[in-house]
Amino acid sequence: MRLSSEGIEDLQRRYKVFLIVGLIGFLVLVLRMWHLQIIKGGEFSRLSKHNRIRIREIPASRGMILDRRGRILIDNRPSFEVLLVPEDIVDMEKTTEFLHRILKVTPQEVEKKLEANKHRPPFRPIRIQSDISRLHLALFKTHHLDLPGLIVDVRPRRAYNYEHMASHLVGYLGEIDGHELKQNRFKGYHMGDFIGKYGVEQQWEPFLKGMDGGRQVEVDALGREIKVLQRADPYPGNNVLLTIDLDLQMTCETLLQEKEGVIVAINPQNGKILAMASHPSYNPSLFAGGINHDDWENLIQNPFYPLQNRAIQGQYAPGSVFKVITAIAGLEEGVISPQEILSCGGSYRFGNRTYRCWRKGGHGKVQLHRALVESCDVFFYQVGQRLGIDRLAKYARGFGFGKPTGVSLNDEKPGLIPSSEWKKKVYGEVWYEGETLSCAIGQGFVLVTPLQLLNSISAIATEGILYLPQLVERIERANGKLLKSYKPISIGKIPISPENLMIIREALSGVVNEAHGTGRVARIKGVTVSGKTGTAQVISLKEGVAEEDVPYEHRDHAWFVAYAPMENPIISVAVLVEHGGHGASASAPLARKVIQKYLNILKEEGKFPPLIARGRGMDSPNSRDFIR
Repeated sequence: MRLSSEGIEDLQRRYKVFLIVGLIGFLVLVLRMWHLQIIKGGEFSRLSKHNRIRIREIPASRGMILDRRGRILIDNRPSFEVLLVPEDIVDMEKTTEFLHRILKVTPQEVEKKLEANKHRPPFRPIRIQSDISRLHLALFKTHHLDLPGLIVDVRPRRAYNYEHMASHLVGYLGEIDGHELKQNRFKGYHMGDFIGKYGVEQQWEPFLKGMDGGRQVEVDALGREIKVLQRADPYPGNNVLLTIDLDLQMTCETLLQEKEGVIVAINPQNGKILAMASHPSYNPSLFAGGINHDDWENLIQNPFYPLQNRAIQGQYAPGSVFKVITAIAGLEEGVISPQEILSCGGSYRFGNRTYRCWRKGGHGKVQLHRALVESCDVFFYQVGQRLGIDRLAKYARGFGFGKPTGVSLNDEKPGLIPSSEWKKKVYGEVWYEGETLSCAIGQGFVLVTPLQLLNSISAIATEGILYLPQLVERIERANGKLLKSYKPISIGKIPISPENLMIIREALSGVVNEAHGTGRVARIKGVTVSGKTGTAQVISLKEGVAEEDVPYEHRDHAWFVAYAPMENPIISVAVLVEHGGHGASASAPLARKVIQKYLNILKEEGKFPPLIARGRGMDSPNSRDFIR
């Protein structure tokens, strides 16, 4: 059968169309292959390699944190962690449902973690939950064939051997965030890494973090590990040895149970912190694997602020402890002499207001020594009036008040030392003389932190040198080799002459050791303790109101600062009991126990100071009831 000319033309037409379509298809295929091989070849090769051979990190253990005698406060322990590799997930809905059923992790939480890690390298695992139980571990192992993309790995986690103890000082860990990752100091860190967020953990992060290792592993099509090809072991972080003494710290923590307050102890000879307890506190282990929402809400909504380090962040009126600064300013400026007598009848009239003394009947005729020993308010109203606020402020700042001490802890507050210029700037008002009277006895606008107050009394105890408060004694490598040690750092000298310094020291000794001293409850046999009590009003109360009738939150704060022995001070202590009432009854007994404990520690170590109390009718330090 022969085709007509029209049929032949039609076939030729179809052939041409088929040929053109075929050529176009071939050209598209060639271009696509060129794009895949040349343009995307390197990327696909990398993905293919990652799909078969992957790097699994082996996180390094953080360095330990130890006390001054090498006893471990914070260590590490193994933790089973659930990790997710999105690229290996076959059924995300099934996987998230399993995570929710077993670990109570919601799909929204998984999605949030995926979003936070969207810029991570391919096949890098994302932490879903830390520290799972052995029951959960067994469930994951049972279902691991059904759930590709889920990995359970063992990683080091912080172990807090003493839970709440020194939590404000040592701090806690938290997962690094996107903002921190952009900072130069976190170069080499990745999403999911835990870093120090507060305290020593944060400030000494570069030393504590070790060097991560890794395993090069071959995996199958479902991401399951077949064999290890290469391994690089991690190197642990350096150990940080603190200046604090574990036994003394535990004593301070115990003394503050059932109270809100703070106890800080320092070696006044060098500024090294021996103990720092702030109560209430928190358990840093809550943060070790990532704190959950409920625990975080409980902490931040607690009306007693357990996250606040009262030693450096609590700003309080210093009360009568501040009279020491007023006395020094008065002596140095010549507005009062040690022999001058002022009269106290229980109150002082200035302008149209009456300023009361704590002793209702007054102290009668008073000189400076007795005014400090018995804490006469009226005496210091008059000294403050003579000085004026600006001269008083100058001396207060010379003792380190009104600015942070510089201790290596987060968010240290500066306190407040008012002046006429300050009030004009802040309130747009002039300073009134009557306001100086309140400031002279540590009330009014004056605010200090316990560490500032302790640092000032420590300078008085020694040679007038203000030292930088230090927390770390030295840093050692994991093998025990010394990496770095910290020497005392002088940050200034208090503005007082040697003659006036001796006058103040004698008065502070009298506060504790004389018959009518307000701090006599702090006496210790065989040791001359010096100190100053303070009662700081929270609000102004009407005269005659019984303490038990005052609401708890309106009761006075109780202060006591002390150092010992007077002749050769080796410990100074500041105690603040919030709403505790009077410093003499609430805080001085605690300070006495802290000093007793430390002297006992030194005695056990054979380091008891050679200089002790002399000629005060006290027992020998070898007495059986010494420091007991």
